[in-house]
Amino acid sequence: MSKPKGFEKPSGVRDYLPRAVTKLRKIENDVLHCMSRWGYQQMMTPTLEYYDTVGVASSTSDQKLYKLLNNRGQALVLRSEMTAPVARVVASLLKDEPLPLRLSYHANVFRAIEEEAGREAEFFQTGVELVGDDSPEADAEVVALAISSLQAAGVKSFKIAMGHVGFLNGLFQEALPELPEVQEELKSHLLGRDYVSFRETLRRLDLTEAQKNELDGLLRLRGGKEICGQALELSDHPLARHSIDHLCKVWEVLVSYSVSQHVLIDLTMIGDFSYYTGMTFEGYAAELGFPVCSGGRYDNLLQQFGRPIPSTGFSLKTNRILDGVAGANEEEELPILIQYDATRRKEGLEEATRLRSEGHAVVTRLAAGPEELETVKRLDTDTVEAEGVRYGEIYTFVSFVSEHG
Repeated sequence: MSKPKGFEKPSGVRDYLPRAVTKLRKIENDVLHCMSRWGYQQMMTPTLEYYDTVGVASSTSDQKLYKLLNNRGQALVLRSEMTAPVARVVASLLKDEPLPLRLSYHANVFRAIEEEAGREAEFFQTGVELVGDDSPEADAEVVALAISSLQAAGVKSFKIAMGHVGFLNGLFQEALPELPEVQEELKSHLLGRDYVSFRETLRRLDLTEAQKNELDGLLRLRGGKEICGQALELSDHPLARHSIDHLCKVWEVLVSYSVSQHVLIDLTMIGDFSYYTGMTFEGYAAELGFPVCSGGRYDNLLQQFGRPIPSTGFSLKTNRILDGVAGANEEEELPILIQYDATRRKEGLEEATRLRSEGHAVVTRLAAGPEELETVKRLDTDTVEAEGVRYGEIYTFVSFVSEHG
C-alpha cells in the first residue's frame, strides 16, 4: 500500500470550507434553539466510548463500528450514533433527576463504510431524546418537534412517514406463527424498501391465497388516519390492534399540534426492527430521495444500562440538509472592511470594536499610502467589492483621504 500524499485524507471524511461551516453552524444553532424552546436541554458526550457498553448497545451493526484498543488493551469505539451514549448518561449521571427528561445534542458520529459505497464515515447528527414517558403524547411531541426542527433548519418541503413496529410484529406472528426466519426476512425487505423481494418471498411461501393477499395488502397501508381502520381489518392479533390504537392517538395529538398535513401513516415503515419497539418515523425532503431525519420509540435500550424506562426521540441528518436541501441555504452576512493608516489607526480600530459589539463581522487593514487602499466597486445597495473580495461596507480612516464611507 502506497504512502498517502501530504494533501490526502482517509476515505469517507471531508474538509469543511468556511462557507460550508457557516451554513452548518447556522443549521445547528437554529435547530438547537428550536429544541430549547420545547424544553430540551443540550448535552455532550465523549467521542470515545467503551465497546462493551455503548458499542454493544448501539443500533449500529457491529461491522460498521470503528473499534480500537487503548493502552490497557480495552476495546473502545468511536460513537456511531448519539442515543446509546445519552442512555448511558441517563442511567448514571442523571439517575436521580426527575422524569421525564428532555435532552438535545449536536455531534459528529462515525461509521465504518465500504470505500466504494460513496458514503460518509464521519457526519453530524442533531437530535433529542424524551426519556421516561411512554404515552402517545410523548411520541407525538417528538414528531411535532422533528417537524419544527426541519423548518428551523430551512427545509421548506418535506413529509414525515410514520409507522409502528408492533403492528408488523403482531401481523407476522398471526400470519406466520411457526416461521420466525421468514418473519425476519420479510422485515428485512421492508427495511430496505425492497417490495419486489417482499412479494417474491410471499409467493414461495406455503400459504393460502387469502393469507398471501392479506400480507401483500400491508404494502398499500399508506395514507392518512383512514389507514388505521384499514389496518385493523388485516389483523386481529392483540399486539397489532394495540399498536394501531396507539398510532391513532399519536395522529390525534398531531392534529392538535396542527402539523398532521406534514405526516402520513406508512405501516411498511419499520426502522431498525432490532432496536425500535413502537412508533417509528422518517422525514423526507422534496429534493432528496433519502431521509433527512429518523426516530421512534426504543423502550428496551435503557434496560441495557440497568435503568428500564421508556424513551423516544429522533435525529436530523445534518449533513444531508447541508448538502442537498436548497431551502437550507442562507445568505451569509458579509464582513465590513475598515481601512486605516498609522495616524488614524486608533479611530479605525475603535470603530471596528464598536461594530463588532453590535454583532457585525469586521475585517481591518493597514494602508501605508494611497496606492495601498482597496479599490472599491459597488455591486448593489448592500454589497461592495474590493480586489475581488465582497464586503457589506468599506470604511476608510486615513490622513491622506478625507472620505469615510
